Amino acid sequence: MKSVIIVGGGGYLGSKMASFFLDNNYQVTVLDRFYFGDIFKDNVNKNLKIIKNDIRFFDKAILKNIDVVINLASISNDPASELDPKLTKDVNYIGAVRLAKFSKEAGVKKYIFASSCSVYGHGEKILNENSDLAPISEYAKSKINAEKEILKLSGKNFCVTVLRLSTLYGLSEKRMRFDLIINIMTLHAWKNNKIFIMGGGKQWRPLMHLDDCINAFYLVIKENNLSKINGQVFNVGSDSENYQVFKVALNFKKFFPNLIIEDTPDDPDKRSYHVSFKKIKKVLKFITKKNIDDGIIEIKKALEEGIIKNDLKTSTLKYYQYLMDAHKLIEEIKIDKNLF
Repeated sequence: MKSVIIVGGGGYLGSKMASFFLDNNYQVTVLDRFYFGDIFKDNVNKNLKIIKNDIRFFDKAILKNIDVVINLASISNDPASELDPKLTKDVNYIGAVRLAKFSKEAGVKKYIFASSCSVYGHGEKILNENSDLAPISEYAKSKINAEKEILKLSGKNFCVTVLRLSTLYGLSEKRMRFDLIINIMTLHAWKNNKIFIMGGGKQWRPLMHLDDCINAFYLVIKENNLSKINGQVFNVGSDSENYQVFKVALNFKKFFPNLIIEDTPDDPDKRSYHVSFKKIKKVLKFITKKNIDDGIIEIKKALEEGIIKNDLKTSTLKYYQYLMDAHKLIEEIKIDKNLF
């Protein structure tokens, strides 16, 4: 039985990934701050170990006897990263490198780093792993810096792989997010029969279902020919899932026939990238099995059945802002470090 630690395993992707690896007979350790709540508090699975800690501060002893480290931990998405640029750098870059160095020291065999296609920023051509990077946000900058430092650590006994993920969508019951394009459009279409696109919706986004994303990590773990993956960067997604935003919006009319699509004048998010996924398809035989229709259908059904709900915690930016405001207020009213 292989042992894997998912750092950031309490999030949208990580919580579903943890369940996947448990179902596939792995010993799973989840390390997370659990800003959004301890979703594993009722865990009774003997193969799942939960560590409530921070990528910046954890004791490196926890990496003993771990075969694979998957680093998903980050101040996620571009808007949230701007709230506190120093925090973003500390977690997404310094913390990621710290984890990689400790992993190498501990004899971990594989380290898989979750990066993002947002590192391409705004590209005019179809972008591959060798294309110039043009980061727009602190989030993308921190991912690029982490990539560079972590890849330097790769060697004969320490296999490092960087996966630049497409924008994710799909149902994650333990930690749902409604700040991702397919997810939030589905919510608005279901709740208000209206969705919004900004600036004409001409910007490109590569999209990918959660399940396909998890399978990409699984393929890297299973790959025994390390020369294929060690020190390598892969864009993760499908060429068929590159979309302009306005076309994504139009697709929703199949499921919400009377849907109103409202175009607002400007888009503060200037990212636009059309990405090639030929490398991962060729090297790892990675093929996506789901498309945006699957994501819309499953989220719509979950909303109708009350399996998931929209609250403050489903918006990363709003919830981080809430936590920061609450922390500031508490610090202001404390006397001699006491709240009460």
